[in-house]
Amino acid sequence: MADISTYAVVLLVEENLTQADAARVRSLHEGIDGEVTYHVLMPIDDGRARVQAALGASGGLAPDLVPGRPLPLDNIDPEQLVAEARADAERELANAIEVLRATGATTSGELVTGDPVDALAAKIKEVDGREAIIFTEEHFVAELLRLDWTSKARRHLDVPVLHLMEQENFDEQAGGGEGASLI
Repeated sequence: MADISTYAVVLLVEENLTQADAARVRSLHEGIDGEVTYHVLMPIDDGRARVQAALGASGGLAPDLVPGRPLPLDNIDPEQLVAEARADAERELANAIEVLRATGATTSGELVTGDPVDALAAKIKEVDGREAIIFTEEHFVAELLRLDWTSKARRHLDVPVLHLMEQENFDEQAGGGEGASLI
């Protein structure tokens, strides 16, 4: 369990975290008394998804929908795709930790395999997390059907869950005043 004077925030980050993203996260916790610690979870791309994408790009499967040069099937090495996915995730995790630390934040991080929301719930419990922040790109269909990470997390966690779109500021996410107003 975490110290009572520590306010733990767990971030589930889909892709690269920018300096602007890190600054936005830190700005959310400026008025909190005590130390704020950040725990970054970076899922490793599912190797199966990369294999499927490679197969889809190999030609013959809607080449007009899949840009780029078709890949010959004999050039696809599933083990290499999984290794590349892990290396990408390690690099993005190191970057996320670095940009958060550059803001003065106390930060740790780890790679996640399996269901990212399950890993988020486990980390919240482990560190006595007070809130979760989920950074993703927009996933219109998953969000519409409430199958996205944020919707799942809100159903399963007893802490506030904030969904931020990567590399968008708060005004851009607000949609130019189209959101709900209490006035």
